[in-house]
Amino acid sequence: MADLTPLLAFRWSPRAFDPTATLPPADAASLLEAARWAPSAGNRQPWRFALGHRDDETYKRILVNLPAAEQRWARHAAALLLGAHLTAEPAGDADGGAWAGTQGHAAGPADSAGVGGDHGPAVAGPAGRAAYDLGQAVAHLTVQATALGLYVRQLAAFDAAGLAADLELPAGIRPLVVAAVGRLGDPFSLPEELLRQETGLRRRRPLAELLLR
Repeated sequence: MADLTPLLAFRWSPRAFDPTATLPPADAASLLEAARWAPSAGNRQPWRFALGHRDDETYKRILVNLPAAEQRWARHAAALLLGAHLTAEPAGDADGGAWAGTQGHAAGPADSAGVGGDHGPAVAGPAGRAAYDLGQAVAHLTVQATALGLYVRQLAAFDAAGLAADLELPAGIRPLVVAAVGRLGDPFSLPEELLRQETGLRRRRPLAELLLR
């Protein structure tokens, strides 16, 4: 395997979190600052976050909207972070320029849906670009977490409508991901079926399978 920076090589998404660990304010600020400096189309920074610390009201409102099976382990995380994005095009820098994937491309039906057709840009359209940019911001956050000795596990399955209502999110904000953040805990505290997944070998597809040409 090619050499990787340890921040990427040691990044891992566990389910076993230390139920006694907290997320200090300085660490929380560091994670959000890493997300803030992620690249975005035209420097529009369309991501928005809601951060709950264990047992506070935001944490409880996020947790209750997760599937029951995920609540079993997520409730031990020091913090739960909702990642959302704008659904309308925010204003960007005057000199930000067009996003590389859409520069010189006339918007069509596929663009308005945020899905590419006939090999068009798969993230074209405001919502598609915003979702892509949110993903980059969360990726930056996970790398910064590794630098701080923290772990992050992301969840895409949750009650988005319930979260939007419970957190009183403004119109035009779409919840897309929940990230559990904390210190590593005891894997043997997990239910048996989760323990097998937690202690199994990490696998990735061979690079040759990922290259199109």
